[in-house]
Amino acid sequence: MVTSFVILIIGFAALVWSADRFVYGAAALAKNMGIPTLIIGLTVVAMGSSAPEMMVSASAALADKTDTAVGNAVGSNITNILLVLGVTALLRPLSVSSMTLKREMPLVLLISVAAWYVFSDNYFSFAEGIALMIAFAVFIGGLVIVSLRAKNQDDPFVSEACEDVPNDVSTKSALFWLIIGMILLPVSSHFLVESAVDIAKYFGLSDLVIGLTIIAIGTSLPELAACIAGVLKNEDDLALGNIVGSNIFNLLAVLPLAGIINPSIIDPSAANRDALIMIAATVVLIAMSLNFKGARRINRVEGGFLLVAFIAYQGYIFSQVG
Repeated sequence: MVTSFVILIIGFAALVWSADRFVYGAAALAKNMGIPTLIIGLTVVAMGSSAPEMMVSASAALADKTDTAVGNAVGSNITNILLVLGVTALLRPLSVSSMTLKREMPLVLLISVAAWYVFSDNYFSFAEGIALMIAFAVFIGGLVIVSLRAKNQDDPFVSEACEDVPNDVSTKSALFWLIIGMILLPVSSHFLVESAVDIAKYFGLSDLVIGLTIIAIGTSLPELAACIAGVLKNEDDLALGNIVGSNIFNLLAVLPLAGIINPSIIDPSAANRDALIMIAATVVLIAMSLNFKGARRINRVEGGFLLVAFIAYQGYIFSQVG
């Protein structure tokens, strides 16, 4: 069992690092190919923090662990709002002024409700997976078009995302890191899932619970790091944007992989408990963030509330085990 924990930790570290290198190489290569910085920032870079979830969900689905893949996507969204945002707001209150985020937050709620509907019959089909993936393509296309047509290009979220696109990286170096990421991402995710399954069996945890807890928290580490770095650099909108963007990607790009790769019956708790918690957390996020008359601050008291809610949720899940 100790070996499984060691492999799990190494797997998480390798997954996060290889995802960062993959995105770095892909963004730099796209830049060298003449693709506009705005498009790269809103696609390749924005999707980067969800790369670990995508690889883990794909590996889990290939291993016939669809519940783990579903738990990873839903659990990551819950973790992003309750844990990541909670910790970030405790460090420093967040000011929300980006109109891009204000447009996307209601969309997160709509997509969360759609995910609950997918789970409601306790079966995740291939068609449902394809439908979510098509919705993801439409979302990305719409986001790019709206951003390109926007008269005000000073939106803090958009400008901060574009700043993360690497410059002056040789094509040779970009290809090197892209290939390294492509090799290490699937390998690290495979060992991570296998070790997580071993741990789950040892403690009597279901596939869904292991995805909602250990794996979800581990794959949300990039969001936590990005948010902390964002607030330390006074880039509040980028910090919150990482959470909002990641939650959209988790449901429209990560979650579909489970249904496309391995359509199957899923644990009823996904719809009856966890999807509802995800929706409730999203509603709370919107209530804390939106103020169309100007900037809105998510303060430390609200951050503390989110963190306590996360601890209570995790405690409730484990209290149901066995």
